[in-house]
Amino acid sequence: MDLAVRQRTLERFGLNHLGAVHENLPPPRLVEAAVRRREGMISESGALVVKTGKRTGRSPKDRFIVENGATRDTVEWGSVNKPFSPGAFEKILDKATAYLEYLDEVYVVDAYAGADPRYRVNVQVVCEFAWQALFARQLFRRPSRDELESFQPQWTVISVPGFLTEPEEDGTESETFVCLDFERRLVLICGTRYAGEIKKSIFAVMNFVLPTEHDVLPMHCSANVGGDGDVALFFGLSGTGKTTLSADPERCLIGDDEHGWSDEGIFNFEGGCYAKTIDLSEEKEPQIYHAIRFGSVLENIGMDRKSREENYTDRTLTENTRVAYPLEYIEDAVPEGVAGHPEAVLFLTADAFGVLPPISALTPEQAAYYFLSGYTAKLAGTESDMETEVEATFSTCFGAPFLPLPATTYSTMLSKRLREHGTRCYLINTGWSGGPYGVGKRIDIAATREMVRAVIEGRLEDGNTREDPFFGLNVPREVPGVPGHILDPRETWPDKAAYDAQARELADLFRQNFTRFESQVGEEVRNAGPSF
Repeated sequence: MDLAVRQRTLERFGLNHLGAVHENLPPPRLVEAAVRRREGMISESGALVVKTGKRTGRSPKDRFIVENGATRDTVEWGSVNKPFSPGAFEKILDKATAYLEYLDEVYVVDAYAGADPRYRVNVQVVCEFAWQALFARQLFRRPSRDELESFQPQWTVISVPGFLTEPEEDGTESETFVCLDFERRLVLICGTRYAGEIKKSIFAVMNFVLPTEHDVLPMHCSANVGGDGDVALFFGLSGTGKTTLSADPERCLIGDDEHGWSDEGIFNFEGGCYAKTIDLSEEKEPQIYHAIRFGSVLENIGMDRKSREENYTDRTLTENTRVAYPLEYIEDAVPEGVAGHPEAVLFLTADAFGVLPPISALTPEQAAYYFLSGYTAKLAGTESDMETEVEATFSTCFGAPFLPLPATTYSTMLSKRLREHGTRCYLINTGWSGGPYGVGKRIDIAATREMVRAVIEGRLEDGNTREDPFFGLNVPREVPGVPGHILDPRETWPDKAAYDAQARELADLFRQNFTRFESQVGEEVRNAGPSF
């Protein structure tokens, strides 16, 4: 970008007297800067290893949206989207920009969110740390040199982990503060080094802009495509296998986390992947394993300081260890990030109660019900305040923390597209069978892959199904390559009465959760849930 243009862009937010501004540096120079500034170390694989400190994941309680003319009557306010006053935001922004001007060096990355030029958003990321600039460069889509010459930011992200807010004075929940201003098109991130906040804040922006301005459905899902152009989408919360199942060596990866569905098909929002690395192995996830190399960023993993050998089983800092790398590090990835309309949509859930069928065909009404429900189960140890060994989790549209608009906005758009394009929709349980977590066993990943392939290839469309007595789901009686006994979860439990009790309990949790949507959906969707 032209120097004068860049200065005008930064001055919009009061950044008038910055120190050295390093703009759009290539990965080698960002890695050199991060090591020079002792922000991280190089591992045996060549990746940059960093620690994010106190915050090793997102801070949802510290996330706000400025309440103004752009958001007052459109955002669904509540515990996820918490309002913040424009005046209070302006005061914190003034402090944050003063902090930035105090620094000797600042790093700027210009990038795109969205592979489709019709809908992409120009994003400028201003970082305190070189490693976060590397993260942004690898995760967002990278403009060409010619495009950078005329690049004009539409949204700006300012990330200042070293600036801590003061709750009593600033009106924040803690020293961490993440806030989106849709009028000024600005994201401010303070008091956290966790780089996922940068990525997810722009995802929230896309979830607001695309439906309201372009009638495009934004989705928290991964996507891949076969040799015949057959596209599949994978929705699922953390731990359900979304990244693992979409990274299929027999198919090409479009993206692993965020996509839009337009009138022409699917497009990736990102230019990279942000994958979990806990217990990562070459055998189980070869594509991710081999993507860890020079230019990748490893967060919070264990590493021997002398040998620099990575330890992916180390949980000392967090379970949420991560790697960020550009999409081209995945063999056979789709560089354009676009494809046609999906032929199959899969909702992934890891049911730790062990009662959901491993595969179920969904009607459009059931698809809306289970999309709004966004169910999976948390296990003991994943969150410090869990009171039981297993807890049901319902995250609307499989991405509640990132949805500014009412949930039915997204579910209605999805249902419409499923009908328009005749897209098959299935619920896949990647969780437990034969009993709950601690008693039964996790469904074999090889069997799950066979089910997924059968769905994508259209081999289950003969109508040979049975209706599950508790959830009303249409369960295939046969799936090629899958042992028949595992398709009926009740038959895998030694104690059938215990299964019935557990199934009723989970079905009741579904119904309780869905009460908040009953007044917003039609009768057919209301009746598409558990049936007993």
